[in-house]
Amino acid sequence: MQIRNGFIFTNGTSFQKGTIHVADGRIRAIEPNIALCGKKQDGQEASYDAGGCYVVPGFTDIHFHGCFGYDFSDCNLTGLQIMGGYELQAGITQICPAAMTYPEEHLARMIECAKAYRIHPFTEAVNSHGDICNIQGADLTGIHLEGPFLSMTKKGAQNPEFIIPPDTAMYHRLKALAPDLLKLITIAPETENALDFIEEIKDSITVSIGHTTADYETARKAFQKGATHVTHLFNAMPAFSHRDTGVIGAAFDMPNNHVELICDGIHVSESMIRAVFQLFTDNRVVLVSDSMMAAGCPDGKYTLGGQSVTVKGKLATLHDGTIAGSVTNLADCFRYAVSIGIPVESALKAVTINPARAIGIDKDYGSIAPGKIANLLILDSNLHIKAIIFHGEIL
Repeated sequence: MQIRNGFIFTNGTSFQKGTIHVADGRIRAIEPNIALCGKKQDGQEASYDAGGCYVVPGFTDIHFHGCFGYDFSDCNLTGLQIMGGYELQAGITQICPAAMTYPEEHLARMIECAKAYRIHPFTEAVNSHGDICNIQGADLTGIHLEGPFLSMTKKGAQNPEFIIPPDTAMYHRLKALAPDLLKLITIAPETENALDFIEEIKDSITVSIGHTTADYETARKAFQKGATHVTHLFNAMPAFSHRDTGVIGAAFDMPNNHVELICDGIHVSESMIRAVFQLFTDNRVVLVSDSMMAAGCPDGKYTLGGQSVTVKGKLATLHDGTIAGSVTNLADCFRYAVSIGIPVESALKAVTINPARAIGIDKDYGSIAPGKIANLLILDSNLHIKAIIFHGEIL
């Protein structure tokens, strides 16, 4: 198959008009545009005309809890399959669902559910014509353990009943269940034995600082021990003060770290989003949705991590007013970022190559290059999806 006439986001900085050749689910070559004249001859590659459109890598969300009425924490394979289908149709071709704070046995069930999804990433549904069809789900490329090793003071919407100090033995037991799936873990570095914990596990997983009261010095030590990521910058951490810059300042001073940013119009102001891209550059910012089960659903009552959540418009809150994740998917976060002045190229890096690098899947995903899996989006001039190519097939 070839995708021709599109403006291809190939080098992570600009668009170039060209043709992408795809075979066996992977990108085989990219070259200057080839004009196809007349009818397709026998043996000639099938083609998709992306004229006037952007051709970009499929998006990767490394921090979301649920969508379309389901939550990863439910340990429900059908629910996870439906979530994967919703994400894929929105252009999020790779997902790394986040576990809420739960006891070890519940986290283990979530991991087993994710393993089952990898074998069966689709479910059956009845379409508008009454026909049974398969709903294909996005590639599940990892799991994010957002807890239980967090700060009680900065727990956010995490259930305080299950927050515990870092437990190395527990981590290794969970990691052993799916060595290739646990990709990201959030830690509060000021908690008991957290710095030693970070140093011990850093080579087996991406360690992120989040849900924390850490000051600058503590956060800096955590980065020196091996943390390389920050969970939803600004949210559930001390403010970015001019005297103690906290986690944010420490992250800024460590140039190889990635920082997550929830661009839903609720969690972080427009001005601060623009400032973050200036401070950290578009090589380090990772847009995430942090969506909960109400994404793609109407206002109403939902749950997150076993706690009741009220959704009204874009705002999801616990009974005490605490923000409880978002109801916005990553593709809409991307478009929102562009709408407030982030260059398209910068916003694209923040939803494609940056998250892929953050969790170590960039060998196969995150950019348009020979050898990578052909998960691609065709976007119109308004950045809305015209077509999705998934493992080399047009959906």
